[in-house]
Amino acid sequence: MVSVVGLVLFGAVLAVHTLFAAVLTRFFRLRLNTHWGYVIYSFTITPVVLFVTTLVFFGVFPIGAGLNLGATALLGAAVGLPLALGFTIDTLYVPPPEEIDLPQRQ
Repeated sequence: MVSVVGLVLFGAVLAVHTLFAAVLTRFFRLRLNTHWGYVIYSFTITPVVLFVTTLVFFGVFPIGAGLNLGATALLGAAVGLPLALGFTIDTLYVPPPEEIDLPQRQ
């Protein structure tokens, strides 16, 4: 049976994964000076990071033990959904690095 604590912890893991995805996307946008480079890196490296943290959260710490999710549903919910949300948040709602004015060095 699903407990309230299990659902809250699962939601917290999804929030942390979304934060990871948004920060990694932003990092790639700042470091790569190409139009499509950050997209390629975001969709190849970020899922690996989210997969490793999924293994830690749901393997070492049995957070989703009572949820009875299959492997495909777990990976879709813990990797796919946060990847899409984090990428969308950074790409659509955060201003591009070119639009941010930095103070001049002296």
